[in-house]
Amino acid sequence: MSETTETIFSKIIRREIPANIVYEDDLALAFKDIQPQAPVHILVIPKKPIAKLDEAESQDQGLLGHLLLTAKRVAQEAGLQNGYRIVINTDPDGGQTVYHLHLHILGGRQMEWPPG
Repeated sequence: MSETTETIFSKIIRREIPANIVYEDDLALAFKDIQPQAPVHILVIPKKPIAKLDEAESQDQGLLGHLLLTAKRVAQEAGLQNGYRIVINTDPDGGQTVYHLHLHILGGRQMEWPPG
């Protein structure tokens, strides 16, 4: 996959596909997952199209930190005061199905370990 690969997330960023957006800034967008795996399931994506974590470069360090801080902010705004889980899936064995880097915020219930 390359940075020019079109995904459903790039269409959401361009507002070609509707999404329940809960946060947006110049670098990131957060929206509710349409197939939630927990009572709260929000995706945080960079507006820069990075296909997967393995393709992030050193120049993306600031963006990656921004995504984590955005996830923290969105989790707080969602009322997840008892905790939450952040998941980044990478490649098929990691469960990645959309090749645009994204963070899953999962909360609203007790998370199990091991996760799967």
